[in-house]
Amino acid sequence: MAKERQKEYKPLSFSTTMRNPARIAEFLKCILPFEGQILTSTVIHEVAANLITAKLYYTEKYEMKVPEYKKIYKSDELTFTREQVEDIITNSPQDHKEAGFEKGWDSRFDTWYKLSMEFGFISYEMNNPIIISTTGHMLVDALNESHINNDKIQKVFLNALMKYQTSNPFRKNANENVPLPLLLRVIKLLKDDPKENDAGVFRSELSLIICWANNDAEALYQKIKNIRRQFGFTYGDEVIYDICLDLLGAGEDKKKRFKIDQITGEAVDEFIRKMRITGIVSLRGNGRFLDFNSFEIDKINYILQHYSDYPCFTTKQEYFEYMGAVDSNILTTQEVPEANINDARTKTLNDWATQNSKEDIIKELQIVCGKGESKNPILRLIDKPTRFEFLTSIALKQHFESLEVCPNYHVDDEGLPTFTASGGLADIECFDTDNNPLVEVTLMTTRTQATNEMPAITRHLQEAIEKYPNKFVFSLLVAPSIHSDTKYMAEFSKFRYNVDILTYTLEEFIKNIAINKQLIGCLNQ
Repeated sequence: MAKERQKEYKPLSFSTTMRNPARIAEFLKCILPFEGQILTSTVIHEVAANLITAKLYYTEKYEMKVPEYKKIYKSDELTFTREQVEDIITNSPQDHKEAGFEKGWDSRFDTWYKLSMEFGFISYEMNNPIIISTTGHMLVDALNESHINNDKIQKVFLNALMKYQTSNPFRKNANENVPLPLLLRVIKLLKDDPKENDAGVFRSELSLIICWANNDAEALYQKIKNIRRQFGFTYGDEVIYDICLDLLGAGEDKKKRFKIDQITGEAVDEFIRKMRITGIVSLRGNGRFLDFNSFEIDKINYILQHYSDYPCFTTKQEYFEYMGAVDSNILTTQEVPEANINDARTKTLNDWATQNSKEDIIKELQIVCGKGESKNPILRLIDKPTRFEFLTSIALKQHFESLEVCPNYHVDDEGLPTFTASGGLADIECFDTDNNPLVEVTLMTTRTQATNEMPAITRHLQEAIEKYPNKFVFSLLVAPSIHSDTKYMAEFSKFRYNVDILTYTLEEFIKNIAINKQLIGCLNQ
């Protein structure tokens, strides 16, 4: 038997393969049919087939090299046959090895679901039953609702991250802390310090949390104070990198392993993304500081009181049961007054519309709908579906002077988006002189675009028509591409319910808002 690898001090590193919370839910949905079954290579093969069929995973070296397969993958109309999926799996040997799994697809499976296991959504081990927790089922249920229940998804991730331990039994990390409560405790210490101007934690200081060896918030706060006294907020990445290497007990020989761009760049970005999934932290100072979201102060105080200290677990099973259990207090905390949220959302939307050029916003929209990467320090930290709603709202505000734009995405107290609009609401409600358009956006491009979006859009439109009987109400759906079933369902809704739903690709949307003085003009294009 191979000797078990010893724990060592190393930076906290969340997987970057699962940035989108809804993507984690989609992956869980693909393994759900095998819940309770013994995990074998045969089951892994079937899960891989489900993921490839659903186009959630593709192989660069084979699938994307075969013209027919690449065409199917990129098509909104075409689907893989089982024979084609088997061919892809057979001809895509995975040059990958994870502990406890055979090299190849078995190890690839572990990379797909490892983060979900650490978050307590699923438990698996070769030759043992696959178990999906209560929170794992909640994620899948949220995905399966008529409109994705983002409120539930956000609370499930808060439930997981407030418990998440850096040194959990699934990792060999000697750092002993709970990152989210540790961050909250340090922010509170800084906010209670009259010399620190209530600004929260500086972005570069997050590298300290990523490398911090214990759960001592007071010592971390003092470390931050010392760095600020010595360097202020204007130092280069090299300064914090050297401090972090010292925290890890890493010498020059470890610099190739613990790279500067990981400790000060990628790991920090991913840490911010994961913390903001919870909805309880805000970005301030153009993304330079992480602070309390004052809208969620009740949740923050509850976490500080109940999760600053934490139980330790030696077995994976005990940790999984702890992580997968639901703290009902998180699901039932008091909601923030809608007026406060709307004021913050409107102010930030107006600021972004005036402080950025139309061309810059169009470019960012094209990045969201394509494969580019935003360089904007704030936008790059916002999940793409949420960013799509934000940028579309800004574009509408910039192009139509008479249009009142009222998006429904969730925001922090800075008015920056944290999550997409809740189910039951249009993504963006607009009000003009004689018409009230509803604008919906989606990054879905396959057949699920029609089934997931069109019934809800039709319902939103019918409700708005009833609510505003003296105004003309229509809907506009914007997506990277429009599936033929979506166009069919728009025509059916017009025939059956006499409602107007326009379907635009992003490029069609960009073209039409540029040439029309009112959004209603798009009806005539």
